[in-house]
Amino acid sequence: MSILKDVSLSRRGLLTGAAATGLAAALHPYSVLASDGTAHIRLMETTDLHVHVFPYDYYGDRPVDTAGLARTATLIRQIRDEATNSVLVDNGDFLQGNPMGDFVAYERGLREGDVHPVIKGMNVLNFDAATLGNHEFNYGLDFMMKVLSGAKFPVVCANLVKGTTLAGNARQDSLFLKPYVILDRQVTDGAGNSHPLRIGFIGFVPPQIMSWDRRHLEGSANTRDIVDAAKAFVPEMREQGCDLVVALSHSGIDAGSATDGMENASLHLAAVEGIDAVFTGHQHLVFPGPAYEGLPGVDSQKGTLFGKPAAMGGFWGSHLGVIDLMVERDGNGWRVANFMTEARPIYEKEGRTVTPLVDSQQDVLDAVREDHEATLAYVRRPVGKTSAPLHSYFALVADDPSVQIVSRAQIWYIEQMLKGTEWEGLPVLSAAAPFKAGGRGGPDYYTDVPVGDVAIRNVADLYLYPNTVRAVAIKGSTVKDWLERSAGIFLQVEPGKADQPLISPDFPSYNFDVIDGITYEIDLTQPSKFDPKGDLVNPEASRIVNLAFNGAPLDPDQTFVVATNNYRAGGGGNFPGITDDVVVFVGPDTNRDVLVRYIVDQGTINPSADANWTFRPVTGATVLFETGPGGAEHAASVKGVRIEPAGDGADGFAQYRITL
Repeated sequence: MSILKDVSLSRRGLLTGAAATGLAAALHPYSVLASDGTAHIRLMETTDLHVHVFPYDYYGDRPVDTAGLARTATLIRQIRDEATNSVLVDNGDFLQGNPMGDFVAYERGLREGDVHPVIKGMNVLNFDAATLGNHEFNYGLDFMMKVLSGAKFPVVCANLVKGTTLAGNARQDSLFLKPYVILDRQVTDGAGNSHPLRIGFIGFVPPQIMSWDRRHLEGSANTRDIVDAAKAFVPEMREQGCDLVVALSHSGIDAGSATDGMENASLHLAAVEGIDAVFTGHQHLVFPGPAYEGLPGVDSQKGTLFGKPAAMGGFWGSHLGVIDLMVERDGNGWRVANFMTEARPIYEKEGRTVTPLVDSQQDVLDAVREDHEATLAYVRRPVGKTSAPLHSYFALVADDPSVQIVSRAQIWYIEQMLKGTEWEGLPVLSAAAPFKAGGRGGPDYYTDVPVGDVAIRNVADLYLYPNTVRAVAIKGSTVKDWLERSAGIFLQVEPGKADQPLISPDFPSYNFDVIDGITYEIDLTQPSKFDPKGDLVNPEASRIVNLAFNGAPLDPDQTFVVATNNYRAGGGGNFPGITDDVVVFVGPDTNRDVLVRYIVDQGTINPSADANWTFRPVTGATVLFETGPGGAEHAASVKGVRIEPAGDGADGFAQYRITL
């Protein structure tokens, strides 16, 4: 029983580093407890790799210890050594997310017989199955299918439908991929006897891809609700003799009521009869773990969703999701008798110190080295110069140079594109959000480009996603609501109170749009009009004050063209009034390409922020926020706010104070 106690301590984080890794590698309790007719099966998951094979930050052009499938590979091989029976799967979002993905998709392409570098790495590790994530569609269906053709493992998805209509029952849908795969395995029980076992893996993608990648999917594809598809296909899997059914759900955990087309449906998916375990992802978090503590139906310590074992393995290879099953013979089949779950990390962190727990696997690095070197040459190519630093350390609290330069490029482009159209001559504004602003990415996850050459890696750093440019024509009243939605990132502030928290942890930075071409203040004493999901909660609230265009109060009935991207114009972020019928321009170019063209056209850019938005003064109030330690050298130059250091923040961040 002491072995069980020690492993339990390791899972709860009371044993860490070499002690935990060494203990786990030596022994797993289920391997000890398995007997005649019972067997230990280890299920392993990678998720949200986003092309991170090498432990390398292409934006910062430096090695890292916190990412990379080559590092996760060491955990995979350790875990395979810990159990006689194991299966390895990927849970989606492997194809896009760093410059290597863009280099292959846009610069080099895939010729006949070429294998995508992330697939090369996965093939080396002998993945058993995978599903799709939403970012698999960012480069189009044809490119995605070419990539999948190089995989030496099946890729499944039960709710991605060909054509524009859905059948009455999901089993009648015409699918792009097989909905599930059934693996016939021989498992060894605790007595050393071999038995056949059929384990099925069924995959799901968020239905929101139809909005997020409409330009690639409209007219060619449709999606079915995740739970609806599961209820149709899981019984079929059981009919075909599956002993175990595991869901590969590229969908997060939301404890709200189940709704049709739910983005984060893994909790409700777990409730589907016949599913034994769930691998989840999409939210770039870790499960089991404190991120989901207190949610109804979720046991964040034991790692269960409605009592079913579940795991989420972080992102970029930071963790390996592991579900250990003790299965026992049940007539001619098997059933789950007990389970343990964990998200095993490749590093540990104390303050700002990161300690790697594993080294890279050389054969994974070797498989992708040529692609890695080609990517480095690609991202180091200069396209222009900047006369001022480009950084995003204070992008959530003040007008920011990294956001400003994106907006300037978007306005420059849209004004050209609208020439000769009915929209020519209308005032053009631009909406842009900071993508690299710390958060889950950590204290180094910020744009930081010094004065001098601007390379492609810097442009990719400024604009992370391969979005395409769009423009909408909206009234001034909708412009104000757009800003009210963005201002939901801030917590409400009381006058006369010191050191209040400023930033809502539930609000992603990519939904904090700054609109250039107008000026405005944000009144933090007012409640937010919209909640973090964009739902209207305080109809009478008004945080946006002194909103002006050309120095005069903005006319709520005046029409403006706003440059944005396909994600926002397609409904991403649930911004009020931004629907298909207000889109007036759909560009063939990515926002990133427009930014490159703008820098080339200008030769030298001057990205200094103009403080077109600020906080309205609040008597006697100060607020606290966190940013990366690299912001220290830029704090004094921030315009429009009074910022001062306020000590160390959590997890390696630096804390700052604003006097309102």
